[in-house]
Amino acid sequence: MAVFVALGAFLMTLAGGWVAQRVSDRRHLVLGFAGGLMLGVVGLDLLPEALDAAGNDIFGVPAALLLFVGGFLTAHLVERSLAVRQAAHGAAEGRVPQVGLTAAAAMVGHSLMDGVALGAAFQIGGGMGAAVALAVITHDFADGFNTYTITSLYGNARRKALLMLFADALAPVAGAATTLFFTLPEELLGCYIGFFGGALLYLAAAEILPEAHHDHPARSTLLCTVAGVGFIWLVVGVAD
Repeated sequence: MAVFVALGAFLMTLAGGWVAQRVSDRRHLVLGFAGGLMLGVVGLDLLPEALDAAGNDIFGVPAALLLFVGGFLTAHLVERSLAVRQAAHGAAEGRVPQVGLTAAAAMVGHSLMDGVALGAAFQIGGGMGAAVALAVITHDFADGFNTYTITSLYGNARRKALLMLFADALAPVAGAATTLFFTLPEELLGCYIGFFGGALLYLAAAEILPEAHHDHPARSTLLCTVAGVGFIWLVVGVAD
C-alpha cells in the first residue's frame, strides 16, 4: 500500500518540475516562490517534525536544533569549498554547477526519506499512513519545483535538471519499498530531518531569495515568496 501511495508522490514531484519549467520566462517570480516554499517547508514542516522525533537534549539544546545549525554550516562550507576550488582552477566567478547538483541530490535524499516515513507510517496503521501520505504527496509538488529550480539556477544544463527531477520523483517510491525490509528508528529520522532543514534554509536565505530580488526587486516577487510560505502552511494544516 505504501509503495502504491508513493506513486502519487512520484506524479506530484514531476508536476512541480513541469510547472517550474513552464514559468521560466518569469524567473524572478519562480525563484521568489521557490524561496518561499523552502522557507515554509523548513520552518513549518521539517523543524517541528525534527523537534518531536529527535529525542533528548544535548548539553541543554535539542539535538534537532544542533543538527539544524550543523546542516546550515555544512551547506555553507560545501558551497565555499567548491567555489574556492573553481577559482583555483582559473574559472570565472559565478555560481558553481556542482553546488546545484549537490543541493538537488540533497533534495533527492529528502524525498527518499519521505518514502521511508510513508512506509513506516503504514507499518503503524492505516490511519497514520493516510495522514502521512497526504503530507508527502502534497509537499512533493514543492520538492519537484525546488529540485528543478535549484539545479537550473547554478547553471546546469536542462538535461541534468530533468535527470535530478526524475531521480527526485523516483525517490519516494524507492524509500517506501525499503520499509518492506526494515524499520527506521524515529530518533534517527528526526536527526536527519533537522540536518536537512538547516541545509535547505541556507539555500533559501543565501542563494534563492537574493537571486530572486537581484534584478527584479519588485513587490510581485515578494508576494510570490509569501505565497510559497502560505502554500506550505496550507499543506501542513490540511495534513494535520
